[in-house]
Parts: sequence; C-alpha cells; structure tokens
Amino acid sequence: LQPANLQVMGRSALYAAATTLSCLLLGYPLAYFIAFHGGRYRSQLLVLVVLPFWTSYLIRTFAWMTLLQTEGFLNFVLLKLHLVAQPLTLLNTPVAVILGLTYGFLPFATLPIYVSLEHQDRSLVEAANDLGASPWEAFWKVVFPLSLPGVISGSLITFVPAMGDFVSPEILGGPETQLIGNLIQQQFLALFNWPMGSALSL
Repeated sequence: LQPANLQVMGRSALYAAATTLSCLLLGYPLAYFIAFHGGRYRSQLLVLVVLPFWTSYLIRTFAWMTLLQTEGFLNFVLLKLHLVAQPLTLLNTPVAVILGLTYGFLPFATLPIYVSLEHQDRSLVEAANDLGASPWEAFWKVVFPLSLPGVISGSLITFVPAMGDFVSPEILGGPETQLIGNLIQQQFLALFNWPMGSALSL
C-alpha cells in the first residue's frame, strides 16, 4: 500500500474503465448491427469480429506501434488531409495505451452483447411500436434493458483483463503510463522480488 503502488493501481483502474467504456461504445452498435441487420451474413460478420484473435496479441500491439509512431500511417493520413500541421506525438501517451487496450479487448465486449441481443424476442419491439413508441423509445425501453446482462458481462470480461494487461503499456506507453501488470512483471522478472510480486498480484 505504498503511495507509488497505489498510484499505479489507481491508474490501472482508470485506464481499464476508459477501455471498458470505449469497448462498450464501439461494441454495442457493432453487436446491434450484426444481431438485427446482419441477415444471412451474420456468421461472416462474427468471424470478422473474432478474426484478430487469430494473430498474437503481442504482434497486434506492435502493429499499433507502427501505426501510431511519428512517421506512421495515422500521422501520414492526418497530414495528407491537412487536419494537422505537424505530426502528432501519439506513442508513449495514455491515449495510445487506451487505444491499444480497446482494440485488444473489443471482441470481449461485443460478443456477450451480441448474444443478449440475438436472443431477444423481436415481437416485443413490434408491440412497443404498435403502442406508439418511436424507434428510439423502443430501443431505450425494450431492447437496451433486455441487453443489460450482456452489457454487464462484456464490461466485466473487458475490465478485468484490461486492468492486469502489461503488453500495451509496455509497447505503446512510457514510464508515466505504467500499469499494475508492468509493476508485477518487474518484480518477478527484473528485480526478482517474488514476495512483492505475489503481494501485488493478490
């Protein structure tokens, strides 16, 4: 419970919460589209969602490092579109770490939400429309409440591994973006202080 360790734990919780929120904001519309508008292409769309898992998480994170570097693809596009006057410093920032975590854990949030949406009774939405509800009201009063179990499951499945992740902060971040996973890794593999590493893990 030393102040330095507590600061890293707080940062880990903050980054994990931001990652979870980002995954929900991106994953819910994606899951909704696949469940309600995927049609006969639903299976192919689900394969595309899980396709990144066919590649190592480490390799995918290194790919993001290439995209976000000063002379990387993202800065190239921003400069070509004249959205920025000079390349942005994206690597070694909290934004880069949260972006990497969001990309890594997006399927964890999307799939549980998709399952809860896919099993919903479509006649409930039709009933809401017959009773005068607009599409937006039908979504907020029928679809979204029924999908809350998937939202909660997706949030937990995303938050827990995001808080303990050490690959994205190690590759995309810097000393100021160190998370609890990096601290534990250092105790075990660099300082060989296994008792401290065990305590931090607990």
